[in-house]
Parts: sequence; structure tokens; C-alpha cells
Amino acid sequence: MAEKQRTDLLRLTNSYVAKGPNQVWSWDITYVRSNIKGQFYYLYMVEDIFSRMIVAWEIHETESADHAAEMISKACLKHDIGQLDNLLVLHSDNGSPMKGATMLSTLQRLGIVPSFSRPRVSNDNPFSESTFRTMKYRPDYPTKPFGCLTEAREWSSGFVTWYNEEHKHSSLKFVTPSQRHYGEAKKCLSQREKLMEQAKARNPERWGSRSTRDWSLQDEVWLNPERSEACIKPLVKESA
Repeated sequence: MAEKQRTDLLRLTNSYVAKGPNQVWSWDITYVRSNIKGQFYYLYMVEDIFSRMIVAWEIHETESADHAAEMISKACLKHDIGQLDNLLVLHSDNGSPMKGATMLSTLQRLGIVPSFSRPRVSNDNPFSESTFRTMKYRPDYPTKPFGCLTEAREWSSGFVTWYNEEHKHSSLKFVTPSQRHYGEAKKCLSQREKLMEQAKARNPERWGSRSTRDWSLQDEVWLNPERSEACIKPLVKESA
């Protein structure tokens, strides 16, 4: 029996495009300081590249494929990934937790397509790296090491809530990742556009010939787009 073609997700070598949430996730691990010199806590974080929403996170005292596999399993359950009619790509760098046997077998069991950064390409995981940068440059990011694992988890939980629910993301025309993820962004941006048109109509001299701001969001978000798109093919399952 022929499988339904999944045309919402395209692939070109190491490039992917998401046209909606839960199609391409990016994940990485960063370390945060503990109060013991030379020891760190490890923050695992998964982000949806379409909405920029953090869909999963955990903090542990070690880096391991076992922790990563458990986190991804829980994330798929939370976001109904097994029930969705599209493939999910999970992109990461080439660290041992990302390529460990437990992690790879978990991805295979869940039907997730693994994607890894290209060798000798330092910026091949830009979404996760950007979110970690936002986190560590927050004004309330602790200047002192975390006193314990619980303290690190509590701070990270607050950051994730702020990032998803309150942060007006510049790449999303200043709506929150949560609004983008759950389909509320277009309504919000449409209201902004109407308000600006009304403002222009009331005070045309302030605008002159200039148009109002473009509040439309792109329908596609690319991960590591290639310069040429001539070889793009749908990522599909062939007929049995």
C-alpha cells in the first residue's frame, strides 16, 4: 500500500525547510557553572525552528546519550509527534550524546530523521546557538555559579517560560514563539497592520509616500539553506 507523500518537508543535502511547527527541531547542550571549580551542569535544549519555541529542556550533571534519548522521547509524547502526519527532523552537532547508540536507536524507534552538522562547519546549528546566546546575555543571567542542580533548574525553567510566552522575538516580527507555534501570530500581526493603517489615515503627513511596516511572516524557515535549490526533492516514503 502506497504511503502518503509528505511534501511539507523538503531536503537538500544537509538543508531542511519547515512550513509549520514540529517539522524540524534543533537541539544542543550548553554548560552552566556550578559552585565547584571545574564542574558544570549541562543544559539540554530542543527548539522548533519554525516557531523558535523551546519544546523540551533538561539539566543534568553529565552529558550522555541516555539523557538525550529520554528527553526526546518525552518531547515527542508531549507534542504528539507520533500522531502527526509528517516526518520530524532532529538536527544537532556531532557530539557524542547526539550520536550515541542509545540516542540513534531512540530516533529510529520514533521515526525521527537525524541530521548532523557538516564537518568543519562551525555555524551549522544556528538556531540552538542563538537561543543559548540570548539566554546567557539576559540581564538576569546569574553572575555567580549555581549553588546546586535544583537552583540551575529553577532558573532555567523561568527562562524557558519567559522565552516562549513573553519574549517578542525579532525574527518573528515581535510575536512570541508560543504565538507562532500555536497559530496565533497571524491574527496578532493582522491587528497590528490594521492599527498602523488607521494611524496613517489619521496622520498622512507623518507618513508621506512611505508604506506601513510589513508585518507578514515567512511561511518557510530554512535550516542551513544551500545557495542553489535546483536539486531540491521532497522527502517522501516510496511506494512499497
